[in-house]
Amino acid sequence: MTLLNHLLHTIASGADPGPFALLRRDGAADLEIFTGVPRTVDRLADIPLPAGPAGPRTLAVVPYRQIGERGFACVDDGAPLECLVLDEPERAPLADAVAVLPEVPVPVRDAGFDIADPEYAEIVARVLRDEIGRGEGANFVIHRCYLGTLAGPPLPAALAALRRLLTGERGAYWTFLVHTGGRILVGASPERHVSVEDGLVMMNPISGTLRHPGRPADRAELLRFLADQKEIDELYMVLDEELKMMATVAEQGGQVIGPYLKEMAHLTHTEYLLAGRGSHDVREVLRETMFAPTVTGSPMENACRVIARHERRGRGYYAGVLALLGFDEAGRQTLDAPILIRTAEISPGAELRVPVGATLVRHSTAAAEVAETHAKAAGVLTALGLRPGPAGPADRAGATTGSSTTTGSSTTAGSSTTTGPAEPVTDPAPAAEVRLADDPAVRAALAARNIGLAPFWLEQRTPGATARPEFGGLRVLVVDAEDTFTGMLAHQLRALGLAVAVRPWAEVTRAGGFDPATTDLTVLGPGPGDPGHPTDPKMVALRGLVGRLLDAGSPTLGVCLGHQMLAARLGLTLHRRASPYQGVCRDVTLFDTVARVGFYSSYTALADADRLDTAYGPVGLARDPVDGAVHALRGPTYAGVQFHPESVLSRDGIAVLTGMLGRLLPTPATAHTPRYPG
Repeated sequence: MTLLNHLLHTIASGADPGPFALLRRDGAADLEIFTGVPRTVDRLADIPLPAGPAGPRTLAVVPYRQIGERGFACVDDGAPLECLVLDEPERAPLADAVAVLPEVPVPVRDAGFDIADPEYAEIVARVLRDEIGRGEGANFVIHRCYLGTLAGPPLPAALAALRRLLTGERGAYWTFLVHTGGRILVGASPERHVSVEDGLVMMNPISGTLRHPGRPADRAELLRFLADQKEIDELYMVLDEELKMMATVAEQGGQVIGPYLKEMAHLTHTEYLLAGRGSHDVREVLRETMFAPTVTGSPMENACRVIARHERRGRGYYAGVLALLGFDEAGRQTLDAPILIRTAEISPGAELRVPVGATLVRHSTAAAEVAETHAKAAGVLTALGLRPGPAGPADRAGATTGSSTTTGSSTTAGSSTTTGPAEPVTDPAPAAEVRLADDPAVRAALAARNIGLAPFWLEQRTPGATARPEFGGLRVLVVDAEDTFTGMLAHQLRALGLAVAVRPWAEVTRAGGFDPATTDLTVLGPGPGDPGHPTDPKMVALRGLVGRLLDAGSPTLGVCLGHQMLAARLGLTLHRRASPYQGVCRDVTLFDTVARVGFYSSYTALADADRLDTAYGPVGLARDPVDGAVHALRGPTYAGVQFHPESVLSRDGIAVLTGMLGRLLPTPATAHTPRYPG
């Protein structure tokens, strides 16, 4: 522990030790100690990855503002992308490292949330009404910050907080302290964002939150939580969103593994793992997965707009990542990147910032989401001495589930003074390691989550195994209307044997951007927004594209927004649903069969009959028997579905898609020739 002792001695003397990082990774029995040379770069592609022996080479601290590299909206606060080009690391046994980390009080003054509980509740209500309710997306994460000022030097306080996290928290993916010279980050992140090892790309969507502040969960409350539909849907939605990302960075897309339980000191979450083979540079993997839907929302591009609209300030490093880049023994690149959540940021001036956010979905209530931010801050605030430590197993009464309210301070920063303890804090006694995940009833409840999900994403896929001979050589253009569900759709189409290209709507709809004769099928993909908006540039352009395709008799399939555009062109009325259909899984009758499919929509077409005569031929309609919502339509050269056949929620999605393609695509003998010349 020579390096660790040197760092601690230097800090105790009041001197600056230079940049360093202390990491305990998931389940490790040791603490990794890194030092190195700091560098600041502009882009993820510029992160240095010097050649050298196997092992980590660079640690990058990636701020949220890097989302701008993808062209997505953000409030640019100037937070730098900082890197530490690593020297040879040291490992210390965890118990030995904890024994030498300092135990000092962490007095904090002027502490409290920057946005008070009532104001945050108003923001939540506004997002539910104006964004999810109006079809802008399925879920969004809005953050607020617990702020304060440390009364003493920052580094000893951060080391003491790390010690308490190492002894008092459980279930963290990374527990860490990173000192860049310009800032200190200390936290216990539960969530792997993305990793690459031996060519295997993995992501780890975590969502659904059971709050048990200061004590372990008990079996009864956990089973209630696992049966809570709001919590179930919340996890499904982020699972779909991360499958979209895996569609970009893994050659065959992602395979769903799980679900599992993530048990922590103050919270319990549910999670999946996603795995797929990939060959991209790890910096490109980071770029294409900025950033997790668990801290942004879906669809991703519009979620960034919603965040900018309602937060109206930068996020700093909240929702960004730490990223450890290196090489394995075979010289292949490696990546390990946790999300920067459950983390305190401390400035050189001793200013403390603990950002936390709640995931807002159609079931959300303002009170529950306020409570969730308190619970998510609890681990770090406990480590800082601002909250009591976890209680033992005897203190389990008064449980709080993820769909009810818990109490917490509603102090606004600057309105009061909160201090840490005056005497050194003893380590909070961790609760007994009772793994509720091993309980048979809990395991059964988790396994039941996958009943009704799409086997296409749950099962390992062999390339070519599902290809249909009749589709061989046929070409499909997928038009992306700002929802990367199109990436998942492209994987399904390729699995059926089709040649697929995905292009953004703005490129396809510009003058000269698309000739229908160059493709055998055009798929009008999903996207956020009001399909009936008269002046929205995207909606105006898509209406024009639909008209061109129908006028030319070019085979066309519409999905979600694309379906709505088709329906409107055919003369059907579009209607905003009273309650959003975001993340809804249900059985529907599609002409002569029943299918289980997933919806992500706030709008629908309506009809009062099963058939419609139009200028483009007769149209068959699959309608809801209760409200007349049009779930699907089909005409001579076109079809549309309001649901998402590509979603993990669509158990029968691949079968529905195959059937529609069989009706729309030309036979091999007529492929690549316009069916309606002129």
